[in-house]
Amino acid sequence: MSFATLLSAVGESVRVYVEETAMDTTISIAYVGSYPPRACGIATFTRDLSNAVAQSGRGVDTRIAAINDEGALYGYPAQVRWTIDQGDPRSWIEVARQINQSRVSSVSIQHEFGLYGTFEPSGCFVDSLPDFLDRLEKPVISTLHTVLPSPHPDLRASLRALYDRSTAVVTMSTMGRRILEDDYGLDPAKLMVIPHGVPTVIRAHTDRLKHGMQLEGHTLLSTFGLLSRGKGIEHVILALPAVIERHPDVLYLVLGETHPEVRRREGEKYRNSLLDLIRKLHLEKHVRFVNQYLSQQQLIRYLQATDVYITPYVDRNQITSGTLAYAMGCGKAIVSTPYLYAAEVLAEGRGILAEFQDPPSLTRGINSLLEHAALREQCESLAFAYGRAMTWEAVGMRYADCFQSVAGASARARNVTRLRAVRFAWSGSVRDKLAAVPGTSGVKVRIAGVRPRLSRPAARSMKEHAVYCEPVSVSRPISERARRSMSAQTSISLQQ
Repeated sequence: MSFATLLSAVGESVRVYVEETAMDTTISIAYVGSYPPRACGIATFTRDLSNAVAQSGRGVDTRIAAINDEGALYGYPAQVRWTIDQGDPRSWIEVARQINQSRVSSVSIQHEFGLYGTFEPSGCFVDSLPDFLDRLEKPVISTLHTVLPSPHPDLRASLRALYDRSTAVVTMSTMGRRILEDDYGLDPAKLMVIPHGVPTVIRAHTDRLKHGMQLEGHTLLSTFGLLSRGKGIEHVILALPAVIERHPDVLYLVLGETHPEVRRREGEKYRNSLLDLIRKLHLEKHVRFVNQYLSQQQLIRYLQATDVYITPYVDRNQITSGTLAYAMGCGKAIVSTPYLYAAEVLAEGRGILAEFQDPPSLTRGINSLLEHAALREQCESLAFAYGRAMTWEAVGMRYADCFQSVAGASARARNVTRLRAVRFAWSGSVRDKLAAVPGTSGVKVRIAGVRPRLSRPAARSMKEHAVYCEPVSVSRPISERARRSMSAQTSISLQQ
């Protein structure tokens, strides 16, 4: 029952205080992970996920606890409320304390071993998370970006401890869930599979895009991502001469800057070795590097212009790949080595798998797609259809539902109170007047003697009464302090 409706029913002579209540189910999530402008795949994921959840319409606000690499200082956007110095245990503890004091409902941890600990020369893993988790008083939802089969005991213990502290654990592939059950001995009850998100993209004609990018006249192959030795780019370069022999217009684009951690350790040594290989094979006109960290818009344009996308990665155990997910979301024909994630998402004709570190195998896959238009179209259509379930819109809604469930917001709706006053003519017919107001069924009307913060002598001298309304379904319509300050005399329950 609204205040205006009550007012029109009861007239104007005695002061009325109406308490209006509303259900506020908004929750706040603190995402812990790297965040742009830090150049890192987890940073991009954290940004895209938090944006998708905030835009899901599920009432989820965003807070970010950004993890800084050693010695770095970034100009973060406003939603970054806290920063963690990756190698400083005190920083982790302090941010846990600040999150506890905030209005955050739950914490979403974007877990990658390299972000949350360090590997010693002996190979042992030193975990930074336990101190943070021990002091954190909020529920935790963990997203696992790396799930290693047959893990080292240190890594297994680290992931099991995170699982034990988490209310829900998300992996991005069915294979990842299977490994967690079989190799880590985790109960599947808390495990969820939510795919890596991808932008919503409209399939576009490659020739038109190539013209706009001054790449017309070329058959485009591409690989993107932060450059490191694990990408296997050299194997594609070695495969190119046999491809160019049959398709002389081929141009291979290597998109992305060198990974900052790689650049810190060895500079551009890997990129320079690739350039040396290109010169040795006389492929200068057939390979180009786009040596920069691409925005999402730039990346999508390159992918839409690509004829065949390639992920020649050498790590068999890679359980997720944002680059491959994006290529599928764009509906690309794909050739990939069969690392765990690729073997799952490219199954059933959605792409072609080549052998690890095997240039002739890559050559065969690339030539098959370039020479058989029907096969290429089939791969593109199946990949695009598969990618529809991976759009950030769909993924954001699934995470938002998970966050809402963990926070229990529907069961703990916060009460919003407004006290408003006007005079009405007091008479014995007030109950009848209120009962006639539409929508008052099940509403309790309580007649109170005084308004809050009046002394008893002043209250006795006042010939006024306060009225406040409370929906029966709300357990705490006003604060205890306000309730104690009002001497309730009569309760009338209106039922139509």
